[in-house]
Amino acid sequence: MLVHSRTGRWTAWAVLAVLFVPLFALPLLVILTASFSTHWSGAFPSGPTTAHYAAAVRGESLQALTTSLVTAVTASVIALTVGTWAALAAAALGKKGKRLLDALFMLPVAVPSVVVGLAVLVAFSKPPVLLNGTRWIVILAHTVLVTAFAHQSVSAAIRRLDPMYEQAAASLGARPSYVLFRVRLPLLLPSLTAAAGLCFALSMGELSATMMLYPPDWMPLPVLVFTATDRGSLFTGSALAVVLMAATLLALLAVSRIRTKASYR
Repeated sequence: MLVHSRTGRWTAWAVLAVLFVPLFALPLLVILTASFSTHWSGAFPSGPTTAHYAAAVRGESLQALTTSLVTAVTASVIALTVGTWAALAAAALGKKGKRLLDALFMLPVAVPSVVVGLAVLVAFSKPPVLLNGTRWIVILAHTVLVTAFAHQSVSAAIRRLDPMYEQAAASLGARPSYVLFRVRLPLLLPSLTAAAGLCFALSMGELSATMMLYPPDWMPLPVLVFTATDRGSLFTGSALAVVLMAATLLALLAVSRIRTKASYR
């Protein structure tokens, strides 16, 4: 922390605590407490139980968690592939071409996700590409929503790359494909893993577009959380939300370890 006096450091930590606890930590603690409760007693939940978690890791809830994980992993892989390819292509274009490509990829982020869901629903509900009623329309919508973040992350990393490495490899007779796969992409690996983690987390929590598109046999966990709370099952919904958070955090920790190892290569 760039504060040199003890009083200044204590003041900075106090301000951080005042802002962090009520805005971020307290709501999550309430959800965690509610997931172990059966009813409200005044302003606080009470009646400790683990029954909600027993229901959250089996049957429909387990299937919904699996659906979210498969959707997030698939969408992240596709988004990372497309976003990286677009970022590499944009780096070879002029300023006008790069700005156009950036605007194209940022367009889905500039509008509400429910608009993206509606656009995907209308576009793929009739032949020749009929995806409505299948899992692929959900995966496609998630891919469209998260590709922009992969593209921007990789584009920023490409701008920071030192061209000396590529020039040295090319001067030694390396082919362009060898330079790409053995020099450029390994240097981008930390940024690629960071982009993958961001895409995964965003996909795991996506609800608005998913609500418009999901078929009955492909219900992601955020939808199940929403339907549970909408029916008044607040404590069940809280347990499902905690399971969703835990699964996302575990995946992000795994990606973080991969990123740390990649940084030391």
